[in-house]
Amino acid sequence: MNSLTQDQLAALQAALQQREATLLRGLADRGNGESGRTPAVEEVETSPADSASNRTLNQLEAEAEGHRQAQLSAVRHALARFDSGDYGACENCGEPIGFSRLEARPEARLCIACQTRMEGARR
Repeated sequence: MNSLTQDQLAALQAALQQREATLLRGLADRGNGESGRTPAVEEVETSPADSASNRTLNQLEAEAEGHRQAQLSAVRHALARFDSGDYGACENCGEPIGFSRLEARPEARLCIACQTRMEGARR
């Protein structure tokens, strides 16, 4: 089922673990949870133009935090697939995902063919 060598699997798992640690550090630096999160820019007694800019910056930071959370979820899903022995297999067709794809996106869930079909269906 899996065409990856043990060395390739070890390298991909290490890359995912490093990415997980990096994402966790980034999230910890900003605080956890919406209620505990402090704004990136304080909105205290500023001009209306400055207030609008500050709100925009805070919204962008919140969006980036959401993106980091989604990335962390994808990385953790991939790491869990190592435990189950399913890592490297397409979640749609079951065929092996090529090493070059996994090297570029170790959290990839689909092979190139299934990913292309899924993206084509969205259009």
